[in-house]
Amino acid sequence: MKDIADMPLPTFDDVIAAHDRIRPYIHCTPVLTSEYLDGLSRAELFFKCENFQKAGAFKVRGASNAVFGLSDEMAEKGVATHSSGNHALSLSYAAGRRGIPCTVVMPRTAPQAKKDAVRGYDGKIVECEPSTTSREAVFAEVVKETGAEFVHPYNDPRVIAGQATCSREMLEQVENLDAIVAPIGGGGMISGTCLTLSSIAPHIEIYAAEPEQADDAYRSFKAGHIIADDAPVTIADGLKVPLKENTWHFVSNYVTDILTASEQEIIDAMKLTWQRMKIVMEPSCAVPLAVILKNPDVFRGKRVGVIVTGGNVDLDKLPWITG
Repeated sequence: MKDIADMPLPTFDDVIAAHDRIRPYIHCTPVLTSEYLDGLSRAELFFKCENFQKAGAFKVRGASNAVFGLSDEMAEKGVATHSSGNHALSLSYAAGRRGIPCTVVMPRTAPQAKKDAVRGYDGKIVECEPSTTSREAVFAEVVKETGAEFVHPYNDPRVIAGQATCSREMLEQVENLDAIVAPIGGGGMISGTCLTLSSIAPHIEIYAAEPEQADDAYRSFKAGHIIADDAPVTIADGLKVPLKENTWHFVSNYVTDILTASEQEIIDAMKLTWQRMKIVMEPSCAVPLAVILKNPDVFRGKRVGVIVTGGNVDLDKLPWITG
């Protein structure tokens, strides 16, 4: 098993190689617009809809790059990871396409829809408590038992290179963007965005969007070093994990700013997108729109790319339904 610490940071050449490698296993997702949301934000918004991606989330890009980049010898024992959901089901999807086993450590509180999706792709789930400490301890035992190749959900250079293909596609689909906004949890997508834009479009501003109740990236950004929360509580379940050294490199060097939104602002933005754009998105994906609407002076008059990261929603537990 490769040690992530021994892997060099990805370059844009790695992004190009990743895109060629994963193209048979992913969709080039569409970019949608909404006159109503443009009017509300006083900006031109372009939504890159990774909720229409294979396995329902952008994470299939990084997972597929890692899985299909393995040598046959490394792939024999399969792959393993820890994830609250989308990376888990994406790695299971990619492993299934290559015909190798996949074991995933998931919090017992992870959405049932995501657990079902992992099992649907023949992934094996080992449950842990909903904290970073428990997740990493249980995972260590899984790797010890299986000898599987660890594919980190976001700190892995192979994963970051794969995620960077999303913004690369977006630049080919939309001209003259002024800014791109993406959610931030562990920082895999935002790091990929930084990698692409710093390489081929350094004039485009990069904003990370984060829940107020899981704002460790925001606090890290302001402090100048990583601050990690162990078990934050937020409706945006995909954004509960902390930054790591590789993602911190990209965040600290290339992100323009990190903006936060309250739980109610996230719910309102999610509901608004469902109503107006008729697309299914997760709470985590609503955070970018929430911060755009909350900070009109930052985005007014600009052409803004918004990365909608996934659509794997538990339909029995929609946040605006009570009782």
